[in-house]
Amino acid sequence: MTKNAQGLPVAPAPSRRTVDAFTRSQHALMALSFGGAYITADSETLQWVHVNLGYTLAGVGLTRLVWGWLGPRHARVASMWGKLRAWRPWLQGLLTDQSTWRQGQNLFLATSVMAILLAIAPVVVSGWVAFQEWTGEWMEDVHAFMGDFMLTLVLLHVGAVLGLSLLRRRNLAAPMFTGRSEGSGPDLIRSNHGWWAALLLTAVLAFWVWQWQQPH
Repeated sequence: MTKNAQGLPVAPAPSRRTVDAFTRSQHALMALSFGGAYITADSETLQWVHVNLGYTLAGVGLTRLVWGWLGPRHARVASMWGKLRAWRPWLQGLLTDQSTWRQGQNLFLATSVMAILLAIAPVVVSGWVAFQEWTGEWMEDVHAFMGDFMLTLVLLHVGAVLGLSLLRRRNLAAPMFTGRSEGSGPDLIRSNHGWWAALLLTAVLAFWVWQWQQPH
């Protein structure tokens, strides 16, 4: 418990769980994998790292799709698509002054997340085909383009989170680190799914250890 200037204990601000540990682990691993792969893309000495970061991104992205299909309701891909369907009534509401910019901001964030998830497949597949040298150099150009396109989506997403955090005077990125959002009331996420998060991290580490033992 924190203390004030007089040394007296101060009760922490009320918060509630809004993001489970498994989702946060997926988010962090995808961010690190893509960021690392992009940085090492042009390095011949780090090609092994670049390729395996791509494999990691593909594997974690696949778990996100499975989680979105079989996981809890809040993580379902169908739920995300449901949010995106609100674009049409929101745009129509602009003509009658029934839509709010706050709704539009939330829609933009949801759209950026879905766009990033959809971009993973073409980035990974084009990179894998180029690595196998099944085609000419044109596939390398396709892979580079898709990598730049995904980076643009990521920067738009990060910029939106930072910008909205300033506008709302609230750290919107914090739940992806702590799992909790400011505010009173019951937790929106019943289970933290810590065991699934630990299993995912263990699988990723085991993959990297196994890959390190392979000749490269």
